Amino acid sequence: MPVKQILPPEAKSLLDSGQNYIYLDVRSTMEFEQGHVPGALNIPLLQFDIDRRQLIPNPDFMPVVEAVVARDARVICACASGQRSDRAAGLMQQAGYANVVNMAGGFTGVRDPMGRILVQGWRDHGLPVSLETGGEQSYAALVRRAPGDPAP
Repeated sequence: MPVKQILPPEAKSLLDSGQNYIYLDVRSTMEFEQGHVPGALNIPLLQFDIDRRQLIPNPDFMPVVEAVVARDARVICACASGQRSDRAAGLMQQAGYANVVNMAGGFTGVRDPMGRILVQGWRDHGLPVSLETGGEQSYAALVRRAPGDPAP
């Protein structure tokens, strides 16, 4: 089943609705630290492999998600443009999460090769951005809640 897609203004409305939506930011910790949606949880779908000098799948993505996000939670998955988060939302649906949507356009938006905006992201809409890191929403804190305490 395809993941439902929403745009940043709808994501903001859901977060403000009082329905206890969780904003799950699946970008790398470095991307998260450069700015994120206030209150977002950071669980990277991919992580940077220093030896390979590239992003590789985070094997602890689903174990950490399952440790910190209830299966009946309402979740908005997001990344930079909406591609990684669409994949993350699909993985969550396969694992039994029924209330998951993907934020198309992500945090930074989708741009063409000339830099023109194709789909506005959260930041493009002028929505609130937090630079606060290291709290209970950080990957370092969330990973400690997973069984076996996987290394970030």
